[in-house]
Amino acid sequence: MVTFLIILLVIFCVALGLFVLIQNPKGGGLATGGAGSNMFGVQRTGDVLEKGTWILLTLIVVASLAITSISKSGSGVAGTGSKIDEQINKAATPPIIGGNAPAKSTTTPAATPKAGDSTKK
Repeated sequence: MVTFLIILLVIFCVALGLFVLIQNPKGGGLATGGAGSNMFGVQRTGDVLEKGTWILLTLIVVASLAITSISKSGSGVAGTGSKIDEQINKAATPPIIGGNAPAKSTTTPAATPKAGDSTKK
């Protein structure tokens, strides 16, 4: 699902780039016809390209948010985690010296009550 959304995002980005490159800042982008072709003239071309630009921009934002939310929730990942996450978790846990049990100290200080401490009830 994430791969599909990434492919859609790339398509939207390429289309947005083409829409922006087609536009002419003077308003004469695709309109090469003279006064005889008023059906798709300069003004209508600018409106269509501007609306298309805003629609593609909105689709890019929606696709980006969808990719982010799916990848953060983990539902788009088939396995339990990536190999990078496994390496990080493996490096984060320190190895135990001397087997499975933690190393014990051979000298333990004796518990001595303090002079002002009364443990009688």
